[in-house]
Amino acid sequence: MPLDTEIQAILDLFESMGVPDFWTMTPEEARNFQLAPPPEVPTPVGGEVVDRTLSGSETDIPVRIYRPGGERTGVVMYFHGGGWVIGGLDSHDETSRHICAGSGQTVVSVEYRLAPETRYPGAVVDCFDATAWVAANADELGVDAGRLAVAGDSAGGNLAAAVAQMARDRDGPAIAFQLLIYPVTDADFDTPSCLENAEGYFLTRKSMQWFWDHYAPDLERRKEPYAAPLLGNLDGLPPALVQTAEFDPLRDEGESYAEALRAAGCEVELTRYDGLIHGYFGMQAAVAASRKAMRQACGAIASHLG
Repeated sequence: MPLDTEIQAILDLFESMGVPDFWTMTPEEARNFQLAPPPEVPTPVGGEVVDRTLSGSETDIPVRIYRPGGERTGVVMYFHGGGWVIGGLDSHDETSRHICAGSGQTVVSVEYRLAPETRYPGAVVDCFDATAWVAANADELGVDAGRLAVAGDSAGGNLAAAVAQMARDRDGPAIAFQLLIYPVTDADFDTPSCLENAEGYFLTRKSMQWFWDHYAPDLERRKEPYAAPLLGNLDGLPPALVQTAEFDPLRDEGESYAEALRAAGCEVELTRYDGLIHGYFGMQAAVAASRKAMRQACGAIASHLG
């Protein structure tokens, strides 16, 4: 299928602006680079948005809590994308708002420590600690710990998958659902999709290598399941929705993870969004197909947590 026309317009705009590839920048430069300003009027969530700090096993962890209002809800732990190097609460504020409003569930967005200042497994530890803290303090937060999901896009999808495995390995907290948006699941840069989509579609093969080099420079550690969830034991994991994009270097590893989950007996829904590129989930305002993907994601969350 050809590129979605709205996606093509965005890529044309990036080219006209001379948007640099991530691998050509330092981590600090990449963090300071902003493709678009935040919306002047953020998406309403129906309740309230609160920033607070949780106590983790290695550090304090900033989170942003989105409450839809009304009765006690389930809770979605959201881990932002950005190759473990960039991103944070603000970069994924709109995404978290859309999930809260669309699913009717409380969302806890986690600002885990970034690489290269904190390398693997620091981000996984922070995300697991935040998830365990929310489950243990569910009454204070007004959420139901029995309806707990993990979610994330790209590197955040990697962290969500890793936290689901870690929670199983450590006998809790119980995860009811995992939402994995074009997740990183293996440090393999030679899959067909990584080679076919190596350049020209926003996320490039060289940038993925750059992200991995900052996050987990030790090649042996990249084979650990909490770094590369595809290489782990997938038995006994919660139901999952996995979304991938046709023109994404990460397409094949996301789809391989869905297939491996299914082979391990997990309930899995896999959807490839043809014509789209990596990052589509954050393009709600500009791309109609992105809004369709968000509706699917919110519907799946509501179905499993509602």
